[in-house]
Amino acid sequence: MRPIRGIGASALIAIALAAPPHADASPASVAALQAALKAMHLYGGYVDGIKGPLTRRGVVAFQRRRGLPVDGIAGPQTRRALGWRGRPGLGSRVMRPGNRGWDVAALQFLLQRAGHGPGRADGLFGPLTRGAVLRAQRAAGIGADGLAGPVTIGSLRHGDQAPGGPVQFLRPVAGPIGDGFGAPRGGGRRHEGLDFPVPYGTRVGAAGRGTTIYAAYNYGGYGNLVVIQHRLGFTTWYAHLSSITSWVGEQVVGGTRIGFVGSTGYSTGPHLHFEVRRYDTPIDPVPLLLSAVASRSPDSEGRPDSLECARGRHGMRKPPRRSDWIARERLCSTG
Repeated sequence: MRPIRGIGASALIAIALAAPPHADASPASVAALQAALKAMHLYGGYVDGIKGPLTRRGVVAFQRRRGLPVDGIAGPQTRRALGWRGRPGLGSRVMRPGNRGWDVAALQFLLQRAGHGPGRADGLFGPLTRGAVLRAQRAAGIGADGLAGPVTIGSLRHGDQAPGGPVQFLRPVAGPIGDGFGAPRGGGRRHEGLDFPVPYGTRVGAAGRGTTIYAAYNYGGYGNLVVIQHRLGFTTWYAHLSSITSWVGEQVVGGTRIGFVGSTGYSTGPHLHFEVRRYDTPIDPVPLLLSAVASRSPDSEGRPDSLECARGRHGMRKPPRRSDWIARERLCSTG
């Protein structure tokens, strides 16, 4: 390539400095940026890796707050101003428990997109992130050490490019659908899921294969809530339960019992509130629902429920006969 005549080295440097700063627009980097802005209450959207008006607006607000050139681009100067949330870049180190930063948030997004958890991208490498890394490593057939280096990151990026079949879900309970997705709520809000008005105590089954990433009381109105992470960034939410029979980290299949219908949280009567989200964005579940209802999976027939196994290992009173206890331990330790 021939040099451009009439332009000296100093002029080329000046042109380069005047050019807009480069910003990585990959979904993982956009998600890391969204996580940083969300932590500073400058972004009210979902950490979905999709750069849109809300993301740009958050960058502009941050730049104005810090007295930076306002261009809406998260270039090097803006990244530096974000502090630990803006560095280091993904792939610049082997991430491990206790680390924090831009790369950790990007990793968490990649893990969620691949269906391994941890459920949110906050830039903090804690126990849930380590568990998600281990699941991803085992699924990829690489060394499972809970550390996220180039091989693990590469497997997550490569795995996302692999073609996958359409995602569909079983109905979590048998019964008609009441309030649908998008139904108006007070204060101009919209219903973000489906309501199944079924009797109190109805058994709730997981809508598909995945990992439980939340199983506790939610004070935001959901009451007793279970959230399951599936592949390709999908999560399913089961709210207002009377009781929860799953736990964080449980590997579930379609039909695994996760709780019972109740009326906890902001609820006017017994029903199951069911949501489907992708990259934490609520979507209409109806097009993804199969006609079949989640029931006990065939390979679990005759075996104790997962909660019984968990309690048995953590101090639950043993059956009176030693032979029964041994039988239970064998059933709980297989599959």
